[in-house]
Amino acid sequence: MAKDLSPSTHPLTPPLTEEEWLSWLRLLRSRRVGVTTFFRLMSEHGSASAALDALPEVAAQAGVDNYQPCTVDAARAEWDRAREKGAQAICFGTKEYPAPLAEIPDPPPFLWCIGDTSLLRRPMIALIGARNASSLGTRMARKLAKELGEEGFVVVSGLARGVDAAAHHAALDSGTVAVMAGGVDVIYPKENVELGQEIQNRGLRISEIAMSVQPIARHFPRRNRIISGLARAVVVIEAAAKSGSLITARNALDQGRDVLAVPGHPFDPRGSGCNMLIRDGATLVRSAADVIEALQRPVPTKGAAPKATAAPKPVTEAVETRKLHAQILERLGPSPVPEDQLIRDLAYAPSLVSPEISALELAGKVRREPGGMLARAS
Repeated sequence: MAKDLSPSTHPLTPPLTEEEWLSWLRLLRSRRVGVTTFFRLMSEHGSASAALDALPEVAAQAGVDNYQPCTVDAARAEWDRAREKGAQAICFGTKEYPAPLAEIPDPPPFLWCIGDTSLLRRPMIALIGARNASSLGTRMARKLAKELGEEGFVVVSGLARGVDAAAHHAALDSGTVAVMAGGVDVIYPKENVELGQEIQNRGLRISEIAMSVQPIARHFPRRNRIISGLARAVVVIEAAAKSGSLITARNALDQGRDVLAVPGHPFDPRGSGCNMLIRDGATLVRSAADVIEALQRPVPTKGAAPKATAAPKPVTEAVETRKLHAQILERLGPSPVPEDQLIRDLAYAPSLVSPEISALELAGKVRREPGGMLARAS
């Protein structure tokens, strides 16, 4: 029988003591507990320690036997490593947490930070683009970063080679934030070690990934949603038609951010993604003035309200968990789909469906992607 695990009215209380911090770490680092599941468990149980106590039973209901949450020793090791490296944690729900990031669908519960955290309270613009950037591309990145810095914006990027590195370099004096795909103490690629140290001394490095973890492929989309989530606008300088930069641009649109692009030469594949964005409505950028002008435009007036949709089917005790799980999995494939769309397609109350999606995630049958997307695990 499906159990209604709809969120309670417990507010999310940020950790104040080291013991509470360790409980947050343990919950977030526990196997198959992603960001969405973390917040759901916190809402349902009121605290991280209570959620940890309930987690084995939740996992058992999802068909996972002998589930063990992250241990105290593992959380303590990460905490001690952070202290050793001079990292501090900024937690969701505190005044230090960047307000734009808190508004996205899947905000990090906390960020490890090394450097000047006051930069997170200033307006940011993301500059992103190709790792194998052309000479013109890196020159444009430096020009935009310098001009935007002079206008009071912090430049945020991903510390990759190419466009990212050029933008960070040019913004060191005015303010730059590097979002890491691995632990905040792991500078990648190695050629950017000196730049990463400069950012630590004069800017800020941040990451949601555990301390000392090397970046792997699945970390980069998670990093990219933070880059766009922090920024008021995302500027793509060079990008191929199929690239991580275009994924970040799509995240930005989903998050309600402005997307802008520098046009590229039609014969250069590194410009094809930017040209596609401009064709599809992105603002063309020639200088920082174009970026600032785009930010000052009034928000377009929305059209007529959409037609009312049929009310969701009432939840009845006749709905069995196994049947609902099957219906969820039938509608998911390897290509991610929005969670809210899946819930609408099922036409059951969200308070019934959402907990069962989390249960399937714990069971390893559903995979969450950035931007509130779901896919069937392979």
